[in-house]
Amino acid sequence: MSDILVLSEEQLRERIHLNPAMIDVIEKAFATLAEGGVVMPPVMSMHMPDVNGELDVKTAYVPGLPGFAVKLSPGFFDNPSKGLPSTSGLMVVLSAETGRVRAVLLDNGYLTDLRTAAAGGVAARHLSREDSRHAAIFGAGLQARLQLQALAMVRPIEEAVIWARDPAKAEALAREMDGEGLHCRAVADAEEAAGFADVIVTTTPASRPILKSEWLRPGQHVTAMGSDQAGKNELDPLCLDRADLYVADRVSQTELMGELRAAIGAGLFSDRSGIPELGGIVTGRHPGRTGSDQITIADLTGTGVQDTAIAMHVLAAFSE
Repeated sequence: MSDILVLSEEQLRERIHLNPAMIDVIEKAFATLAEGGVVMPPVMSMHMPDVNGELDVKTAYVPGLPGFAVKLSPGFFDNPSKGLPSTSGLMVVLSAETGRVRAVLLDNGYLTDLRTAAAGGVAARHLSREDSRHAAIFGAGLQARLQLQALAMVRPIEEAVIWARDPAKAEALAREMDGEGLHCRAVADAEEAAGFADVIVTTTPASRPILKSEWLRPGQHVTAMGSDQAGKNELDPLCLDRADLYVADRVSQTELMGELRAAIGAGLFSDRSGIPELGGIVTGRHPGRTGSDQITIADLTGTGVQDTAIAMHVLAAFSE
């Protein structure tokens, strides 16, 4: 056991941070997935409604990388009332040559938070207008803050608004982000928030839509990243119907647990053969935004290839 690297959340927080290089790492992971050869089984997802909890297990083997990660990601959404964070978890990294455990990353969900935010940055980089300056974040949790930070790394964001079902939390996050140098304010009306933005990011565990299709306007981009369980739904299904371009991180996942699931349930997308995935946009196999007036939507449910990518990024950083 002595040759297994064990890293604590504190150690990881000291050395690993959300930055443009991490967005590039996750972008490359999406591209690799699109190019083929990656072995990524379906997400093992367990919902525990009586305790408002869930567990996702994700993994992916990427040919050419020396290892792969198996990630356990619990989400218990009553935890804040108990003084605990909603998410936690860990990653186990195994050798791609021998299957032996190389590392245990006791990140308590930190790496998942980072790679999720980085994926939002990748989506915005390829699907939003290059001149996007106004952002609206739906939600006021940790991922809301990280998504806004990632967005500001890929687009010239000058001002952001925060909307949340709890106005006090929206105000608190707006003050925090404003203090970090990004002009930010809370708004009480979701429609007002949507109308303000060039880029909208939804970051909530909502089970009913919080973004309506009639609020969208030409030129906007929406990244929906809260729906990663079959019971979740942030976007009015008609948003996807109205969009000029809908992009999934993985179609087979968004059909089951993303915004696409709700749209299918509403009778939309009977033919899903032509839906592009984000990796295909990154590699140029599918066109991304082709006009300034297009409405684009990225549906991000989180993929195992992201977890393997960030785990290998961590091991490289700690081997330096």
